[in-house]
Amino acid sequence: MQPDPVTLAVLENRFRAIVEEMGEALLRTATSQILNSSRDFSIALCDAQARLVAQADHIPVHVGAMPFAAAAVLESFGATMQPGETYLLNDPWHGGSHLPDLTIVLPVFGDGALRFLTVVRAHQSDIGGATHGAYNPAAFEIWQEGIRIPPIRLGEDDALREDLVAMLALNTRIARDFRGDLMAMWGAARLGAKRVQALLAEHGATKLAAASDAILDLSEAHARRIIASWADGEYFGEATLDDDGHGAENIPIRARVTKRGGDIAVDLSASSPQVRGFVNSSWPNTVSAARMALAYLLDPEVAKNDGAFRPLTVIAQEGSIVRPREGAAVTLCTSHCSNEIVEAIVKALAPACPERAMGGWGRRFRVAIAGENPKRAKKFVWHLFHARPGGGGHAKGDGWSSAGEWHSAGGLKFGSVEMAEARFPLFFRHHEFRPGSAGDGTFRGGLGAELELVIETQQPAMANTAGDGVRHGAAGMLGGADGAPHRYTLRHADGTERDLRTKETGVELRPGDVLVVRSGGGGGWGPPDKRAPALREADAKEGLI
Repeated sequence: MQPDPVTLAVLENRFRAIVEEMGEALLRTATSQILNSSRDFSIALCDAQARLVAQADHIPVHVGAMPFAAAAVLESFGATMQPGETYLLNDPWHGGSHLPDLTIVLPVFGDGALRFLTVVRAHQSDIGGATHGAYNPAAFEIWQEGIRIPPIRLGEDDALREDLVAMLALNTRIARDFRGDLMAMWGAARLGAKRVQALLAEHGATKLAAASDAILDLSEAHARRIIASWADGEYFGEATLDDDGHGAENIPIRARVTKRGGDIAVDLSASSPQVRGFVNSSWPNTVSAARMALAYLLDPEVAKNDGAFRPLTVIAQEGSIVRPREGAAVTLCTSHCSNEIVEAIVKALAPACPERAMGGWGRRFRVAIAGENPKRAKKFVWHLFHARPGGGGHAKGDGWSSAGEWHSAGGLKFGSVEMAEARFPLFFRHHEFRPGSAGDGTFRGGLGAELELVIETQQPAMANTAGDGVRHGAAGMLGGADGAPHRYTLRHADGTERDLRTKETGVELRPGDVLVVRSGGGGGWGPPDKRAPALREADAKEGLI
């Protein structure tokens, strides 16, 4: 039943079309701003062995971890799974990455047996816990971060259990958004299952299984050919977190990377011991970050599936920041320390494949605001996705400006300024590139952004922050300079102001207060003295330096 090359190409594109359509369905039906505007979700199709067969281009840090969710569902329910059932989880020690990311898994049967799993992961605007917005900078254990959900059977007979949905919604601050987003996730997963069932009916389970195997094998072979062209050796890279919000500062992430032929081993064992704050990385997230780093160094044409990641081995010590013991606070991990894991690995491999390594991407600095919306007389939670940092420079050109961070690589959008103003009590006074923020180099990094955001509530609102990068900017690569770090300032109506810390709770925002955001730029690539004068002249003319 081995498909011929033409059929194989058609089926690979059919798989990809299914996950892309699922993503469009979720985008157009989700309720919250974090999904229908900022697109903080990802879609995957796994086979009956929980191997990643296809993904859509959404959030890279999600995708490498989603097979862990599929595997956790199979481990818990594999022998009893039935058509029409729906499974849900978020717990980092049971297949999840961090608690805000809910994952829905739907089984797809063919010829009486499980054949595929459609997987939808989406970040929730709130997941309970001690603070609004799904991040708690004060947390020092996972029970303070929100509700933990191991793999559960959320529905059966093509319906969800209302008692479980009600219980989950009751544990969030914005039940309407939670319910709407959960229904959108379920709808996207069901759409994917319907499309896969049509494919099974057309080609048969045996042929699709053979096609899946072949697709993964081809991706593996493609990835190994590329890796084999890099210089063999043992390499070392290090990246540094500012702090954990609980006293630990300048926290190192260290990667020792061994490259032999078509194989790569990433050893993170020399990284910091786990810390008290929420920058610890769950194991699925750590593996996903390492897969991200590898994916960024491969050709764009390599399908990023289970086969492409087979050449990679990830090693870490339990009890370290990259593999904490169960119960640790981990909510920030999909941003930090995932960005630092990627940066350390790319730094390490840059001498082996300099034309593929890029400068560091900016760090995440998120603000979540909760208050009363006078336009609608309802409570709201709004997440700041605007004023993204810059991407890294690379061998072919300058980095993308205001494109985001390593963990999303442009996948997270900041959405329409006008739409945000229409939906929330906010006014964007200005939103533009931040001159001078990019790391210099043969090719400079992308610029960060400047934003003045006026709070237009009638009563004080509350904010918390979650991020990093006010001390350490995005790393320059191969002689390039680091990007500028962040600076976020709260300016009161009376003119007094103070800088915001990256991990802070209980920030009062009074009516008329202004958030002044200056986000970091990307790291430069290559020695600055080799930058073409014409490029410097163009930057100066456009006011970018």
